[in-house]
This record gives sequence, structure tokens and C-alpha cells, in this order.
Amino acid sequence: MYPSIQPQRAIRELPDELISQIAAGEVVERPASVVRELVDNALDAGATHITVRLLSGGVRLISVEDNGAGIPSNELPIALKRHATSKITNLNELESVGTMGFRGEALAAIHSVSELSLLSRTAQQDHAMRLDGRSGELEPAARALGTTVEVKELFYSTPARRKFLKTDATELAHCVEAVRRHALSRPQVGFEIWHDGKLVEQWRSQTGNEELDRRLADVLGADFLKNSVAVQFTQGNLHVFGRAGIPDAARARADHQFLYVNGRFVRDKVVTHAARSAYEDVLHGHRQPVYALYLDMDPTRVDVNVHPTKIELRFRDGREVHQAVRRAVESALAIPRANSAMAKDSAPVNDIAASAWKAPTWQQAPMALQGENIQDLGQLWEKSTSFSAPVADGVTNVYASPRVDGMPNRPTTTGSSPESSNAASQLHTSESWPLGKALAQLQGVYILAENKQGLVLVDMHAAHERIVYEQLKLQIDAHQLSSQPLLIPATFPATEQEIATAQANEQVLIDLGMEVSLLTAKTLAVRAVPTTLSKGDPVALARSVLAELQQHDASTVLQRAQNELLATMACHGAVRANRKLTVEEMNALLRQMEVTPRSDQCNHGRPTWRQITLRELDALFMRGR
Repeated sequence: MYPSIQPQRAIRELPDELISQIAAGEVVERPASVVRELVDNALDAGATHITVRLLSGGVRLISVEDNGAGIPSNELPIALKRHATSKITNLNELESVGTMGFRGEALAAIHSVSELSLLSRTAQQDHAMRLDGRSGELEPAARALGTTVEVKELFYSTPARRKFLKTDATELAHCVEAVRRHALSRPQVGFEIWHDGKLVEQWRSQTGNEELDRRLADVLGADFLKNSVAVQFTQGNLHVFGRAGIPDAARARADHQFLYVNGRFVRDKVVTHAARSAYEDVLHGHRQPVYALYLDMDPTRVDVNVHPTKIELRFRDGREVHQAVRRAVESALAIPRANSAMAKDSAPVNDIAASAWKAPTWQQAPMALQGENIQDLGQLWEKSTSFSAPVADGVTNVYASPRVDGMPNRPTTTGSSPESSNAASQLHTSESWPLGKALAQLQGVYILAENKQGLVLVDMHAAHERIVYEQLKLQIDAHQLSSQPLLIPATFPATEQEIATAQANEQVLIDLGMEVSLLTAKTLAVRAVPTTLSKGDPVALARSVLAELQQHDASTVLQRAQNELLATMACHGAVRANRKLTVEEMNALLRQMEVTPRSDQCNHGRPTWRQITLRELDALFMRGR
């Protein structure tokens, strides 16, 4: 049935009340939307403590109290008007917004669909003033410095909207989530959430150097901190920091991914894609990583005036942000966790080993692979145990040149100071080895080793597979990608966007080993592809790379395909199960794992080793210490 044609009406201006209710439909979706907007205003006012009180999941009452700067009494009536704000005054300020709110719509939108009142006091006032949103009456009231916003009977004037709300428990969960997102970005601010007179959540303000880690542990749990690695990366004026979950902590859903840009919680496809791509080498399948990432950047480089809820944004240079986030997370995940744990728990002497991992990118290919044919992997196990790992200044390789015919060489120092000699000597002890000293081999599959924390179990095939894989990648990266011309160019009908991208990135494509040129006005021809991918579909490869070039890092798709090929080669070249290894060979493998990026997971995303602590062993035998 088609709707009946309505008679023609004259064009007229809508009433202000109806305009506000229409705008409220964009800003206020449910009680959690109100909580988010009011907490935004409290943070902009400089509050250090915020209390949220709810009744019936926020439908009957939402009260947000803060100890911020307050609102002068003569500005209270203006605050409820549409497009009234103290955050911006001109276009220049709009293009460099540094506050959480700026649109001047939230209070007016909330006021149009609820019974709202404002209670506020500034430092210059002797007492607070209360404004009744319905009557407009302004009267004296008692309150300390700050502001209280009360929102009663949400959607009472639009009953159809109220019918779409869920149960009180569901709406409460959304409200708690809204406050939790704010709490993760403001560790120096304390938050309380009360529901029907009962304290639901409380996060105390944190101070000091580790305030963010403590807040992350309070909000997301101690397990998140335990199963994540620190992220610190700076590129120009863009700073990326926070924590990225280890692959073992991945979840079935993407419900533990928190992203902040200049303190604002956002959802952005560019950053989400960058973070997910950083896990490609260690997380496979449909598992979703967990992380809390924070981006600090020039406000003029990001447009937050994209969506009324301010949860979406647009970057001036999305590719720059994508590359920075991916490199930041990749670098953090590349450091073997055994080294990180050892550096954190050990004496200061072990900080030397940790400092070698501040820049985990190796500068040259391992000595064992220099000049070797990457296709010849039959003897790679024996040959790959003689390369040098990165070391700190003043100390030669701590895990220097492990040999299959004996234990690793004793390190020597380049200096003559007793302190450096003593440090090197201590570093060489078995306790200084993060993965410990090999004890035995179990069923030809697992290596048993002893370290300071207890017992280490290693899947020797998975571990060596990762080592070979990383070595192959280094050898490929050390040379420019070779290109193989196609005897018969592969042609395909292209869109205008694909043609424009191919022409604009001609040199980038050549650097990637590809030649894509215009054949006709609407046809592209693939004339050359990377040699390592010559057996693949050239059209599919070209289209994938062109699609990536439009939004993301130029080499993302190509790198993914190349890595899959190298992973297959590494799997065939790694030491096989049921092969008997000597203790020296097992130790050599452990030392290589300690200096290989991403050695905690094999190429298929499975763990390569597990730690069983002495406390866990004692618990198995009910032994007290």
C-alpha cells in the first residue's frame, strides 16, 4: 500500500518547541545520552569529582553533580536556549575545539523532552541559584561550589519515544557504560554512580606517574593490566599511548576496545582498522583484540563537528593517523613478554636488556640468513642459531651466538669497569634468561625450562616457526621488492576512483613491485606484479592495493599477502615435532625466542610458551612456603 497523497500545504516556520524536540531526537537517544552530555559539561567546567544519581535506569531521574567552576546566575536562563554555549565564539575556535562540548544543543534538547532544573554556584557568589526549566523561576538555594543538573521524567512529552526504551536494568547498564568511558580518559577525576539510592560504581581520583594504569585496573579489572602491554609512540605532533591486550586476551566480541582522541571517546574506522591490522601477525580468525588507546594530536588536525553525538570524527590526514597507530601497537606487541616481565620484576641490572628492546625493529638481517636462498630451508634450524641480537651500550650480546655444539658463549664487556663486568656476569646467569635454562624435552614436542619464576613450557615447532618467519621477513625487507613483468597484461574495467588512485600513486605502486597503467578511458592494465606473488591473481591484487591506497597504508594488503606466503614457508622450514634435541639445541632455541619479535605467538596466532609459577606448582601439591 502506498501512502495517500497529502494536500499541498504552505511552507511555514516550525515552532521553537517542535524544532527543539526534533533536535533532541539526534542528541538524546536514551538516558545514557543525557548522562554523557551532562558529564561532558562537568568535565569542561573543571570538575575533579562527579556524582551521577539515577532512578529507574535514568527514566525517572538523572542527576549529575560536580564541583566545577559553576554557572553565574545571570547565565542560567541562557544556558537552556538552543545554540547557547561558552565553549566557542567563532569559526576559528570551532576548527580547533579543545573541549568536550561545543555545539550548544545538549541542555536545550534535554530540556525539551524532560523536566529540567539547574542548580549552580560560582566562587564569586555567596549562595547558589536554582532555575526551574519549566517555569523559568530563579530562586536562591544551598549548594557548595559547582553545578547540579536534574532531569526528571525523560521523554514525558514524547511518549512514543519512551516506549522504545528497554528495561531499567538495561538502561542502567548503558548509563554506567557512558560514565565508564569518561572515567577511562580522566584518571584524575573521581566518579560515583548511584541507582535507586544504592552505590553502583565508584572510581576514586588517581594521581602520580601511573595514574592511567591504576584507573585502567579499577575500571577494566586487574586482568586487563596483567594481560596487556604498554603502548608509547610519538610521530611529529601525534602521540599514541595506552595499553594493548596480548593476543591471548582477545575476545569473541569487540566490546573491550576503547579509543580516545584528545580525551574524547570516539568510534573511528581508520583507527579501528589500524589497530586490528597491527594484530594480523599474531591474532588470526575472528577474535577481537582488547585495547585502550589514546591519541593526543593538534585539534586543528581533526574535525569533531561531524555528528551531533560527537562520537564520530574525521582526520585531516587519515593515512598519517593509521600508520602511527599501527606502528605503535605493532612495536608494543613485538617485544617478547618474557623480556618485559623480566625487566619489570628483576634487579636494575636487567634494565640493560630491557633498554635493548625500546626499538624492537632490527636494523639488519640475522647473520645466519645473509646471502642464503630463502627457498632453501632444509638446514635453516642449524644455520639460524648464530645471529647476534640487539644489545645495550657497553655490553656485547647477552645471548651472543648460541651454538648447537655447546652452550651460548659467555658475554664479554667492551669496557674495563668492574661495574660493567659484574653486570655482564649477572646477566649471563640462568636467572637472567627470561625463558630460563632448558631441562628436558617432553614427547618430542615440548621443551621444559626453568627460570626465576618457575617452570616454562615451550612448543618447539611453533616457537621455531615464528623465528624462521621473522627472519624471512627481515631478509625480504632488506631488499627492494623485485617485480616480474606479465607476458600478457591482465586488464579489468575500473571505476573512476580506481583510475584516479592508480594515476596518483604510480610511484608508490612501482615501489611495491607493481605496474598498473591506463589502457583505455575505463580500463586498467596490470603489467607487472611482485615476484613473490606472481602466482596469484594480478587483478584481485591490484584492486585490493588500490582500495587500500584510497584510505590506508599503501603496503597493507601487499604486506598481508606476502606475509602469508612467508608463513607457509616458515611452517615447512621449522623444526618438526618428534625430533630429539640436545640440551644445547633447546637452549639455543630459547635464546632466539628472547630476541625475536612477536615470539609469544606462532604464525597462526597460537601461543608458543606458557609460564607456570612456583606458587601455582605449590598449589598443585598443597605445599606452603
